[in-house]
Amino acid sequence: MAKQERVILVTNDDGITAPGIRALIEAVRPLGRIVVVAPDSPQSGKGHAITIGIPLRLEKVDIFEGVEAWQCSGTPVDCVKLARDKILHGNKADICVSGINHGANHSINVIYSGTMSAAMEAAIEGIPSVGFSFLEYSYDADFSLPKKVAHEVTKRMLSSELPAGTLFNVNIPIVSEQEFKGLKLSRQADAKWVEEFDERRDPHGKKYYWLTGAFKNRDTGEDTDVWALDNNFASIVPVQFDLTNYKLKKKLEEDWSDL
Repeated sequence: MAKQERVILVTNDDGITAPGIRALIEAVRPLGRIVVVAPDSPQSGKGHAITIGIPLRLEKVDIFEGVEAWQCSGTPVDCVKLARDKILHGNKADICVSGINHGANHSINVIYSGTMSAAMEAAIEGIPSVGFSFLEYSYDADFSLPKKVAHEVTKRMLSSELPAGTLFNVNIPIVSEQEFKGLKLSRQADAKWVEEFDERRDPHGKKYYWLTGAFKNRDTGEDTDVWALDNNFASIVPVQFDLTNYKLKKKLEEDWSDL
């Protein structure tokens, strides 16, 4: 009996027409049957938001030659939920790949990222998943290196026995292929955006605000995603969606033993 072809669910948060998702499709296409379900417009920074109270629309589109593709009016998480229920008819994909995002999703950015939340939603459903992000923000970015990274990581995941809920956050530096040092398993850095709001006034004198700020890395470890990227590696962080602080829980079980 012939081996069944792997099903690869592809999604993103930059929208179905973004160059990054086309690059990702090209990267993983040799590895299985591609099914694309992605937002019909940019959804960056949506995190794990879902659409409630208004209808969602799902439309089949012919924009990737030979690839089944659907655009969704909702969030990246909506895309994954609809893909599972309406496109795959309740069957699990073998893997979900999200991206390739235009811009970094290292350190605390994983919390806000629509790219990673889409992958996380698939992982919650028991599908091994990965989000890919390229530190280059330009719409005309050269995705040659990110495509090679995405292919390699996806190939490794498909050939490994991974537990249910497996989720990886992969970030790729802006370097030439000659400067690139390879993949590095990392941990999430203790780093974040220190945010400010620039206050301005519109022509009617009413206040409005632009979110600004600077990225601050408080982590000096050489095993973090930020360190890996600064040193020309692509970082791979295994991520979990169980947010329980087990260390604190254990301490409180002792300190609050009268509960």
